[in-house]
Amino acid sequence: MADYESATSFLGEWGPFQRRVFLLLCLIVVPNGLSPFAVVFFADTPPHSCVIPARLNLTAAWRNSSIPLVAAQDGRLVPSQCSRYRVGDLQEFSQRGLVPWVDVNLTQLPREGCLDGWEYDRSVYVATIVSEWDLVCDDGWKKPMTSSLFFSGILVGSFCSGQLSDRYGRKKVLFVAKGMQTLLMFIQTFSSSWTMFCALHFLVGIVQISNYISAFVLGTEILGPQMRFLFSTAGANIFFALGYMLLPLMAFYTRDWRNLLLCISLPTLVYIPFWWLIPESPRWLVSQGKVEMAEAIIKNAARKNKLESPQTIFTACEKEVQSAPRKNHNMCDLLRSRNMRWLSVTLWLVWINMNIGYFALSLNTSNLAGDMYFNCFLSALVEVPAYILSWVLFRWCPRRLTLCPTFFLGGLCLFVIQLIPANLHAVGITLEMMGKFCLTVVFSIIYAYTTELYPTVLRNSALGACSMAARIGAIVAPYFIFLRSYSVSLPYILMASLSVLSGVLSLLLPESFGIPLPDDPDDVQPFPGCCRKNYSHARTTEEETIPGKQVPESLSKLQENNSDGLAEAVSFSPFK
Repeated sequence: MADYESATSFLGEWGPFQRRVFLLLCLIVVPNGLSPFAVVFFADTPPHSCVIPARLNLTAAWRNSSIPLVAAQDGRLVPSQCSRYRVGDLQEFSQRGLVPWVDVNLTQLPREGCLDGWEYDRSVYVATIVSEWDLVCDDGWKKPMTSSLFFSGILVGSFCSGQLSDRYGRKKVLFVAKGMQTLLMFIQTFSSSWTMFCALHFLVGIVQISNYISAFVLGTEILGPQMRFLFSTAGANIFFALGYMLLPLMAFYTRDWRNLLLCISLPTLVYIPFWWLIPESPRWLVSQGKVEMAEAIIKNAARKNKLESPQTIFTACEKEVQSAPRKNHNMCDLLRSRNMRWLSVTLWLVWINMNIGYFALSLNTSNLAGDMYFNCFLSALVEVPAYILSWVLFRWCPRRLTLCPTFFLGGLCLFVIQLIPANLHAVGITLEMMGKFCLTVVFSIIYAYTTELYPTVLRNSALGACSMAARIGAIVAPYFIFLRSYSVSLPYILMASLSVLSGVLSLLLPESFGIPLPDDPDDVQPFPGCCRKNYSHARTTEEETIPGKQVPESLSKLQENNSDGLAEAVSFSPFK
């Protein structure tokens, strides 16, 4: 909405009003860095073994030998976590005075499952949902399902929250979703079964992505072009990472999963006063015809910035917007033409692969050698420089030549991990964090890059479709970690392969750096980009022959267009 920008340009970029909105919305994002990854701690699997009932009259030797030894993935013999020797045989041998491994060859004894439940090591956790509801052995699939249901909620929320925000307003959806998130997580601490816990976890995913997206939209619609760019690429993402870094600190001091959820949910009550400090989006109010309310907010902002505002701000803007002819577009247009179809399918694959790698590495920190709390903190810490680097790269570097090497480097780090000797834990963790760093850079860049590839009339729909495709990757990611039970190297090989594949696919995409944003589907660059003519020249020639089309006057204008396109992207910016 160019008229909106010119009508509010008198406010400036970084006055007290903008600083307050920037900081408060960044602070609102902090709790969103906690919930997605809290499952690393409250769903961790402690060491466990089958319960041997105390009622059995076994000698100490037979009780100590009641759990069979099985070969671990590294070749060591470890006690089985899912089977025991048949207790009837153990009791008989004990009563007969036989000695294990002397009178009886234990390898030939029949085995049975943990019919009396499991006993868990309590040295690290007082309780997790795994130890409370026995999500092990035959029920081990329930652990990754817990995370997948959360990300399924995010998928549903991504689809619904934008429509709710467009209908009822950004601010209302933000604070209602934030309040529901607090309430649902509080109720979740009283879950009496795994089914109840997962149902609430699904709902938490819906409301969390809703408040996250609403905060992004609100920030980008209130802030000016330059601050909008900083907020969307670095500001909110860095505060997300700060929340992520707080998670291992909370988990370290709360070793019970119920207390951890309370620590995550209750502090969000401090955001209640923000309702009176954060205004509604004037852009949205203008689009709804509530011009007087929008003008009141802008005039209040001018007073905060100690500026004088015009008496009438949006009247002309409103009339022009209402009189402009419009053609309705929807997600079906993303597949209507051959060019848009190939572009969309390629981007969907890249987004899915990127999300699989990012979330799988984030959820894998409890499986790394060393202290899990430090590993989780390290995984969050590497995101801060990654977001800063992504801002630098996006501002000054070509998109394809940024994405491809970053994908390849991330894939290389993940592939090399399996070649590192098992005793070199520090090297393995360093390589995994390097892979996480690369995927985080890609995560931040791909959102803004996607907005530059699609035309204005389809940009929001396209980002909505890509965001939904990304959730598919997030839903699948926990099962990549579950593959560790079959082979420790298998998840890394798969993630490395998908990362390299995404790097190859990114080379097929058109380049958008320094090129004006397309307005209509016919303006979209041809696919694949590696086999096209020079687009900037072709577009210039075309625009010179079409009445009403004008070539941008300078490169600064092109960069301004790109920044405005980025503003629309953040309405679907990543809920990580």
